[in-house]
Amino acid sequence: MGCTFQPGGQQQNNSQINNTTDEGTEDLSDIEGIWMGNLTVPGGLQLRIIFNIFTNPDGSINASMDSPDQGVSGIPVDTVSYKEGNLSLEVKSIEGSFEGVYKESSETIEGEWKQAGSAFPLILNRIEKVPEVQRPQDPVKPYPYTEEEVIYENKEAEIKLAGTLTLPQSEGPFPAVILITGSGQQNRDEEIFGHRPFLVLSDNLTRQGIAVLRVDDRGIGGSTGNFSQATTEDFAGDVLAGVEFLKNRTEINPDQIGLIGHSEGGLIAPIVAVKSPDIAFIVLMAAPGLTGEEILYMQSDLIARAEGVSNETIAQNRALMNRMFSVVKEEENNTIAEEKLREILRAELANLSEEEKANLGYSEAAIDSQVKELSSPWMRFFLIYDPRPTLMRVKCPVLAISGEKDLQVPPKENLLAIDEALRAGGNKDYSVKELPGLNHLFQTAKTGSPSEYARIEETISPVALETIGNWISEHTQ
Repeated sequence: MGCTFQPGGQQQNNSQINNTTDEGTEDLSDIEGIWMGNLTVPGGLQLRIIFNIFTNPDGSINASMDSPDQGVSGIPVDTVSYKEGNLSLEVKSIEGSFEGVYKESSETIEGEWKQAGSAFPLILNRIEKVPEVQRPQDPVKPYPYTEEEVIYENKEAEIKLAGTLTLPQSEGPFPAVILITGSGQQNRDEEIFGHRPFLVLSDNLTRQGIAVLRVDDRGIGGSTGNFSQATTEDFAGDVLAGVEFLKNRTEINPDQIGLIGHSEGGLIAPIVAVKSPDIAFIVLMAAPGLTGEEILYMQSDLIARAEGVSNETIAQNRALMNRMFSVVKEEENNTIAEEKLREILRAELANLSEEEKANLGYSEAAIDSQVKELSSPWMRFFLIYDPRPTLMRVKCPVLAISGEKDLQVPPKENLLAIDEALRAGGNKDYSVKELPGLNHLFQTAKTGSPSEYARIEETISPVALETIGNWISEHTQ
């Protein structure tokens, strides 16, 4: 998805930012104030980057960084250097830095943002105030229901999972759902670009009389464990631990515990439903019905076309992905696999000009990062896992929905595969729906490209919320 500045998009407290180091400044008045630029990362995603640079009464510098489209503010800028019109800013917590040149004629600072070995052009313009990010669907306290912070164990994995349980205020016991996040390390709200889809979804369902448990992934927020070494099957074990937790709550009807999985969560929910007789129903949101390899090919092609990439480049990228995926699938030795992947990527880079390399954000550090991701246990599992045999064994009621404009898990091919698998398995109660005009996050979208996610104010379409809520209500009355 691009550069994530702080896991989970959790905000920092600006009042704590008082340790910026002055590495030499001349006329600070040139650069004092609020500066904003648009960062374009691979895939066409645009993120607004803001630097706040001010002088304290004692003459020291107070500097911080915001990423409003990711809902992040107050990231400390550790060092500031301004000499002969050259500005350098270092942000150690996210391994990022900016170097630019102040242009007095245009009052801009033109330079590069560097992070994780990649470099991206960034032009900063002075602004009067930080723009507000509008997320009108975020619920506002006090809520008309009970909210409780909870912690429970996955004893088999020896980790603790932290989450939020919301309970209707009417008399229970209540039907309940566990929300299962998509791929990547997500917090309990599935926070992305300032949006909190699971907060909005849980609020909507709890107001309808359904208890909701949403949980931090391993190693983020209040949960322990090593996320980088876990696979989709491991995450299914975490969900099973959540089911056991709910069964022991007197407020919950143990015969009406369901699962809602988004994206990869839609792979996990059927695995859990097959393993546990306690699952009463599952809702699959933008769930894969094909192997990860098939989905990644389609995803890459569709997003590239939406961003105007040429057919020739798309074909070259497909061939590159094919070579890399072949290594991941066939070479079991990680050391050998990583070296083969580096050779493939270096050979590919050798054919590019320096300008093309810069535009793609490629460097040795970026290659190392990509190689580690490709050879991870998660990716090895995801590429080859076929959800259809598992779906054929799901006997509880199923609702599968996708957005018509989803470019990450294309709806036509994946909904068809889910439909065919459920029918072949003899499931007697399932519904498959494609929702018009919605993207992978179930926002009302123009193109469906991930580059739109941050700019759309809507977090989840009311149509999607109503579809899910009504279906669950019908199956829990």
